[in-house]
Amino acid sequence: MKLVIRILLILVLLVLGIGFYLKFNEYPKADMIVGIGVLFFAFVLMPLFLYQRYRNKKLTDYTLNKEKIDQMIDNLNS
Repeated sequence: MKLVIRILLILVLLVLGIGFYLKFNEYPKADMIVGIGVLFFAFVLMPLFLYQRYRNKKLTDYTLNKEKIDQMIDNLNS
């Protein structure tokens, strides 16, 4: 999974680089190429990264509830 994400990241950066290069040279479709790169990054690469990163984590450790708020208040008072 990490290898797939790295390959996709390289491809997205390559597409963005080509898009900006073409935009610099005033190619009419350059904005569309940059937009496709950004959309691919936002809707494909980022969710894959987040899924891979938090796949085996307990998300309850990262949520804020009454017990953790009380614990923070106790730590501040002591």
